[in-house]
Amino acid sequence: MEVRTNKIGDIRSFYRRKLTESFTDREADIMLFQLLMEYTGYSKAELLSRPEQTISESELLKIHFGVKELLKHKPIQYVLGKAEFYGLNFMVNSKVLIPRPETEELVDLALKKIPENKSFHLLDIGTGSGCIAITLKKNRPLCKVTALDVSEFALEVAAANADLNDVSIQFIKMDILNPASVEKLNPFDVIVANPPYVRPSEKKQMGKNVLDYEPSSALFVPEAEPLIFYQSIAEFGKSHLLPHGKIFVEINQYLSQETLRLFQEYGYANASLENDLFGNPRILTILT
Repeated sequence: MEVRTNKIGDIRSFYRRKLTESFTDREADIMLFQLLMEYTGYSKAELLSRPEQTISESELLKIHFGVKELLKHKPIQYVLGKAEFYGLNFMVNSKVLIPRPETEELVDLALKKIPENKSFHLLDIGTGSGCIAITLKKNRPLCKVTALDVSEFALEVAAANADLNDVSIQFIKMDILNPASVEKLNPFDVIVANPPYVRPSEKKQMGKNVLDYEPSSALFVPEAEPLIFYQSIAEFGKSHLLPHGKIFVEINQYLSQETLRLFQEYGYANASLENDLFGNPRILTILT
């Protein structure tokens, strides 16, 4: 390490210069403050107002190695091992996707349509970190929530996050693409899903932080079958969605019309598209 002292001001200046070699000034500031707050316990205001304050060698070492990981384009959430979603904290690692703002919009829309004073049976397909299932359960405690994932590693993370957020959820290792296994499930009032939907041809639009670190199985679908998961969800819903049930799924904005037509062809007359904050069609809803 080449930083001159253990003073917060010197540490900020040194590592900010390092990070701005690969990131914008704003990105560097945001990530560096996150590291400093995590490893020193100081708030942002305290870090700014105490440039002469010294930190321990072990704290400095953690910051040093954190910056090294960031310079490899490892996402800050994986460096810290946690992410925030809808005001809740979640543990994350390379076995699960980092929760994203557009998925918060999916959850927000679902919460607006799920009454607070009724008990519903809700299914989260492809739960990953558990952020959708846990957030819905936290905000609608009367609901009974079941969450599926094909990855045992993801389910371990999701179960730990349920404990972290003090909610009870039934987690099941199951592949939605296997009709024989999902057929055993009971019917549901609400089905929510954020399945893989990115085509390999779209990789060129994605950053190294995603391609090199996030689980590809949770992101990508075959180029020739980009709607494979939505077809399975539509089929499942025909036999497992209760009368007056609801479906909320995050979708690929570039395949929004194709996804809408698929559900309509399965007989979901009330299927509709919802735009995200940027005006892109990112959510498909079915309110029967």
